[in-house]
Amino acid sequence: MRTKPMPPPRRRVLVVDDDPTVTEVVAGYLDRSGFTVDRAADGLAALDRAHTAPPDLVVLDLMLPGLDGLKVCRKLREERPVPVVMLTARGDEEDRILGLEVGADDYVTKPFSPRELVLRVESVLRRAAAQPVQGPLLGGGGITLDPAARTVSDARGPLALTLREFDLLAHFLRNPGRAFSREELMTQVWGWDFGDLSTVTVHVRRLRHKVEADPAHPRLITTVWGVGYRFDAPGAAGAAEDQAPGTDRGGAGA
Repeated sequence: MRTKPMPPPRRRVLVVDDDPTVTEVVAGYLDRSGFTVDRAADGLAALDRAHTAPPDLVVLDLMLPGLDGLKVCRKLREERPVPVVMLTARGDEEDRILGLEVGADDYVTKPFSPRELVLRVESVLRRAAAQPVQGPLLGGGGITLDPAARTVSDARGPLALTLREFDLLAHFLRNPGRAFSREELMTQVWGWDFGDLSTVTVHVRRLRHKVEADPAHPRLITTVWGVGYRFDAPGAAGAAEDQAPGTDRGGAGA
């Protein structure tokens, strides 16, 4: 008699939001998508729950009573590299930048589609679980990136990049001198055919702050007017021919 294979274990997601309606809706969609869902209404409860039942991913509201989402994210990431998708009710880009800076892997701005949030959660989990890409070291512009070890450094030493920043930089290094639109980057790096294109803009800005000598006047990751972004490693074909030196015009929003 042939035995049926055991189904894969349900991945655990911790949803942290002080709005019970938001929590209920998000938890419902995640549960129907095959996740085990835990809930917390404030920052301290979230940390306690994460210790009791370590999650595979945390959906974390930025504005929480007591301990805010930024502090919760920082404390979670100090203990282990749990993926975090941050929720924010604000349209201010600075909030998104802060969330990414403390280690969030992605963000969704309220109001949002619960189905889109589930797709974002699944995408981040796929990235986190993916086997390291084997291959030679990547380099350009004084940067050395090891795809297998997932390390990157420049003349200053090791660089601390988030999951998405690392993947974005690797994509640029594999394609020096080629201009990519934000839509192309979202599809090829994020693996999404939907979503807020400002996600790409924010990640490019954060990456510039980590790899550029002068982020206000980028020389490596340049903006191509009306197209998107391009990595201009020294000697790369077509480098810096689409815009004047030192400019960073807003064709791609950054």
